[in-house]
Amino acid sequence: MPSPSRSRSRHRAGPALFAAASAVAGLLLAGLPATASQAADQESCRPDGLYETPGVDVPYCSVYDSAGREKMGADHPRRVIGYFTGWRTGKDGKPAYLASDIPWDKITHINYAFAHVDGGNRLSVGSDGEKNAATGMTWPGVAGAEMDPDLPYKGHFNLLNKFKKQHPDVKTMISVGGWAETGGYFADDGSRVDSGGFYSMATKADGSVNQAGIDTFADSAVDFVRKYGFNGVDIDYEYPTTMKDAGNPLDWSFANGRRAGLVKGYAALMKTLREKLDRAGAADGRHYLLSVAAPSSGYLLRGMETFQVQKYLDYVNIMSYDLHGAWNEYVGPNASLFDDGKDGELAAANVYGSAQYGGIGYLNTDWAYHYFRGSMPAGRINIGLPYYTRGHKNVQGGTDGLWGRAAASTCPAGSGLTKCGDGAVGIDNLWHDLDTNGKESPAGSNPMWHAKNLEKGIVGDYVTDYGFPADTKLTGTYARKYDATLVAPWLWNAEKKVFLSTEDEQSVGAKADYVVDRGIGGAMIWELAGDYGWNAAKGQYEMGDTLTSLMYDTFKSAAPYGAKKANADLPTEAVNVDVEFTDFKLGDSNYPITPKLRITNNTKTALPGGTEFQFDYGTSAPGNASDQSGFGTRVISSDHTGNNVGGLKGDFHRVSMKLPAWQSLAPGATVDLAFNYYLPVSTPSNWTVTIDGKAYALAGDLARGTTVVDPGTQTPTPTPTDTQSPTPGPSPTDGTGQCAAPAWDAAASYGGGTTVSHQGHTWKSKWWTKGEEPGTTGEWGVWQDLGAC
Repeated sequence: MPSPSRSRSRHRAGPALFAAASAVAGLLLAGLPATASQAADQESCRPDGLYETPGVDVPYCSVYDSAGREKMGADHPRRVIGYFTGWRTGKDGKPAYLASDIPWDKITHINYAFAHVDGGNRLSVGSDGEKNAATGMTWPGVAGAEMDPDLPYKGHFNLLNKFKKQHPDVKTMISVGGWAETGGYFADDGSRVDSGGFYSMATKADGSVNQAGIDTFADSAVDFVRKYGFNGVDIDYEYPTTMKDAGNPLDWSFANGRRAGLVKGYAALMKTLREKLDRAGAADGRHYLLSVAAPSSGYLLRGMETFQVQKYLDYVNIMSYDLHGAWNEYVGPNASLFDDGKDGELAAANVYGSAQYGGIGYLNTDWAYHYFRGSMPAGRINIGLPYYTRGHKNVQGGTDGLWGRAAASTCPAGSGLTKCGDGAVGIDNLWHDLDTNGKESPAGSNPMWHAKNLEKGIVGDYVTDYGFPADTKLTGTYARKYDATLVAPWLWNAEKKVFLSTEDEQSVGAKADYVVDRGIGGAMIWELAGDYGWNAAKGQYEMGDTLTSLMYDTFKSAAPYGAKKANADLPTEAVNVDVEFTDFKLGDSNYPITPKLRITNNTKTALPGGTEFQFDYGTSAPGNASDQSGFGTRVISSDHTGNNVGGLKGDFHRVSMKLPAWQSLAPGATVDLAFNYYLPVSTPSNWTVTIDGKAYALAGDLARGTTVVDPGTQTPTPTPTDTQSPTPGPSPTDGTGQCAAPAWDAAASYGGGTTVSHQGHTWKSKWWTKGEEPGTTGEWGVWQDLGAC
């Protein structure tokens, strides 16, 4: 099985953007099938925007409620997803983290890391045997690690299913890939096999889709989740991007030559997995989940086009960490929540000084969330939290090291870098990787429990397990620092000039509040073994559940997450007009971002010249989108303007464009326009098209409660099956002049779903707002008019 250091899932932010048992046993463990009454109307439980395999009655109601929200237990309205790694077995003399150590009552999902793509394009965890941590290993004498004798396999999978019987609301996912096993895998003897992994399984050497490889993998994934009682598959493909030299340098020989076809291969993989999991789920009476670990760096996302796979996913887990680290010299937070306008890497690339970027910093969690929010409901997005540090040594400048520089004279062997950062080492790098020469790779990587001990000046008794003498002394003081704008703590050792980016109760608490306030689905943790707890008997921090418990305590009383893509009510009749973003340039040539927007009329009615289309795109990019094809593309409203210091204030820019007056679009015809924007966005959504004075939604948005019609027909609109209203709001009252809601206050802050009164009407906020007067923000603005009062 893989060594712990080289299987850690990480991603690199890159250089500054634009600057450079049997199936039956498995089913019984996974939960009961859907009842007949649930199966009667599965569509009523389908999440907004989720693709449904044609001709398959997917049992959504086994996982989702009638509003399309995931059922996770009464005290879990938001997700707490923890990655559980297979290599912290304790067999190497280092502290073990087993299934019995997981805080099962505090989490909703466990992602087991990692399975891999084997040499035959099948999902695998290696050969069975007593040394296989997933399926064969045992831990005699360890309390809680006793095997369930009813299962035909041992190892972590036995223990996970044993505890799932006690905690039936917790779901388990098999996570495939990771940093070290995206383009290859570790053989049973621990050696790495450079097989091509995801790269060659999904994309052929000539850049075309390898559908045969994808089918083999997807079929094996279905067999795997059935056999071992998993609830679904999590794909951690790092990375299907057109950016050159992205991901693990060991994979570049496979990735770089396929760059032009990686995104198409990724899309084909996700569509195939969705359809095969849906068919299996229909046969098994349960819905199987599909998720991905997605990059958060604008650099990587620029090369993933508009991430047109989100419709196949139950949810996205954003890897909103590794935003700064020793792959370059710029010293900054591992996972800040917000931008502060001072990011050294972005400043060096003149991101803040360019009008085209709108001063928007894209190396922070909030930016990444808004990227995905542009095409997905908030509830189908989970932000990432690192339970490990990143850090530099020999830091020069900055404020207590923050936004300083730490250039290295040499880079780790096999890193592929000719210029890198001076990463922290030794006692400041406990969870380090090894380079290709077997030497410590400088990175400042530590579990949070070790970082807490450094902060308190404690040398834990575990240091001997990592090769340090029992009498090890710390040099200097590790002073905790915190930036409230960034929402980022760090440790600064002024004597050693060491900067370690951390997380603790203050930052995780703020991020948990952020999730609640914005209706986000929840949080994903890499990795559970990094959390801390205080051992009073020993006087030191050790593995624990402090941060995970804090999130649970914050989430358990939260309102349900946001289940709709749009913030405004869209038409309930939809037409089959297809829109696709295509023909992206590769990598660094993809700037400005100028894909073709291809519109295809699949209705029976010609669209006349002047037909207006409207859509939303995320505020991850400034509101300056345009076209070069005479469609008059213009932004007609914006939820956010200006820079994003302290966070983006809203979700969408609303765009209008029209077919040129001289150009109609006949049934079956296609037209292309050259679209233009400057920072990455996920697929624009919430489309409407106005035909003969009537607005329709587009079928491709996969919105709940819509019926596909031909323009001009009188097909009845179905009764909505969720909280989405078919009209812009309740009908006005007779207007008594007495409003029950409190009066709007220009100085007050209002969360989403708050009602106020103003000028004789009642208004409801769609998201957080302050200072925006009701009645002035328009149909697509923050305030929804509930009628006169």
